[in-house]
Amino acid sequence: MRRDFNDLLAFVTVAREGSFTRAAGVLGVSQSALSHTIRGLEARLGIRLLTRTTRSVATTEAGERLMTTVAPRMDDIEAEMAALSEFRDRPAGTIRITTAEHAANCILWPKLRPFIAQYPDIKVEVNIDYGLTDIVAERYDMGVRLGDQVAKDMIAVRISPDITMAVVASPSYFASRPIPKTPHELVLHNCVNLRMATSGAIYAWEFERDGKALNVRTEGQLTFNSTTPRLRAALDGLGLAIVPGDMARNDIAAGRLVQVLADWMPTFPGYHVYYPSRRQSSPAFSLLVAALRHEEAR
Repeated sequence: MRRDFNDLLAFVTVAREGSFTRAAGVLGVSQSALSHTIRGLEARLGIRLLTRTTRSVATTEAGERLMTTVAPRMDDIEAEMAALSEFRDRPAGTIRITTAEHAANCILWPKLRPFIAQYPDIKVEVNIDYGLTDIVAERYDMGVRLGDQVAKDMIAVRISPDITMAVVASPSYFASRPIPKTPHELVLHNCVNLRMATSGAIYAWEFERDGKALNVRTEGQLTFNSTTPRLRAALDGLGLAIVPGDMARNDIAAGRLVQVLADWMPTFPGYHVYYPSRRQSSPAFSLLVAALRHEEAR
């Protein structure tokens, strides 16, 4: 098949140039090699395709029919090859990402918004998933998780600063309840809880003081498996919630939320994008990783 294609390309070039000499120059081969190729094609077909004279080359009736059929298809192939070369200049493709809600909203989206505007041929699919998805088995290109949740056999690139949580409630909630001074006092409060996707257990609120960790299991009327509803419940005065600090920052500044136990909050490793070490990076993939990479403030 490859031999026939090359021979047909040689025939079309000779027919268009009307000269073996010029066609050999276009194809970058010797005139004798080109003549041998055409003779071989004619021998396999059992038909003369070209009429040769001392001054010119012309197609026979059969050659003209073959030229009419094959030449446009050769042009289409060349056009498609040219289109493929544009992918090097305009990266394209689809990149599938699995991540949690907080990272999708607060970390990915501010960086994805300008990225997709700059690269209109790159498609990005984001799947919100609270479990620790096997990105290889589920055929994701990359995942986004906190640094301490990334498997050791993955390549990990930091895409956010470290994360600090915040315990918050509305001013209306505290109108009839005392503000807790220590995590132990949370047992006196209506807390909005989180059910973990991986284990199914209720998240134990994590604190730290003087280098010592403290986990507190809280009680309350409401339990969710994602962050946004817990923040909304706190805003509506339905209880205390522990949420990523950057999600509550504006509401705290505006007085819609009150932060408590700030000096008990530990810092967690920031979000990382991760992917298998054996993955072959496409231009689109490499560009997205570079766009997501966290740059430390100077």
